[in-house]
Amino acid sequence: MKLTLGISPCPNDTFIFDALVNKKIDTEGLSFELVINDVERLNMLARRHTLDVTKLSYYAYAHVTSQYVLLDAGSALGKNCGPLLISKPENERCDIANLIIAIPGKYTTANFLLSLAFPLVTNKVEMLFSDIENAIVHNKADAGVIIHENRFTYQEKGLVKIMDLGAYWETQTGLPIPLGGIAIKRNVPAGIACKVNRMVRRSVEYALAHPAASREFVRCHAQEMDESVRNQHIQLYVNTYSVDLGEIGKKAVTTLFAWARKSKLIDDIHESIFLMP
Repeated sequence: MKLTLGISPCPNDTFIFDALVNKKIDTEGLSFELVINDVERLNMLARRHTLDVTKLSYYAYAHVTSQYVLLDAGSALGKNCGPLLISKPENERCDIANLIIAIPGKYTTANFLLSLAFPLVTNKVEMLFSDIENAIVHNKADAGVIIHENRFTYQEKGLVKIMDLGAYWETQTGLPIPLGGIAIKRNVPAGIACKVNRMVRRSVEYALAHPAASREFVRCHAQEMDESVRNQHIQLYVNTYSVDLGEIGKKAVTTLFAWARKSKLIDDIHESIFLMP
């Protein structure tokens, strides 16, 4: 059986999926048609129910729970790894509600956290996450929410942090930040879905046990990213929650959805969101 699989080009995704995609592990008779896209593009493809299996923002998943179910493996959760709200120094102490803020996509968890921390912010402009720093530098936005490896580079461009939105979440909830997960269509047979979950977990475990094995696959999809930044990215976003969400990870995800509903940012979600073994 062949399934479409969507991942982002970010080092944590290519690190996690290298063994599965490049058949370094037993794929149990399944094959995958790989689609690599920016996470917000993957979010939009999920909303159109395009891909069988896909990485997506957890906030985006809240909008497609009737069509997809979450896998236990492959997620990006953690502490001290959340989105940052940044600006030029002159805007650091301005009223946030009056600023034009660049966001990496409407359905990203980053945008959800911005809405949670600053509910009065409405003047947002969507753009590719990697363009946000330069947009601020060139005055196309007053501030921006950065994700992924940009948290390691923004200071080099003279930008400053207004708020760590991930730290805000952790302070409010005491839970890790649920950034992105892996979802599979509900119409995929249960046995196949469990097999995919098992393979993703096996792929993560292989990557962690053989970190050098994925180096070339990660590098060729990471554009011009420095190797040290790639490694920091992987160390930050690939962890025990990537192997298995566990009870704490699942609590973080359901808490995000509960807060989003309370803030009237999403409608009711499907009663069963996690893949049953």
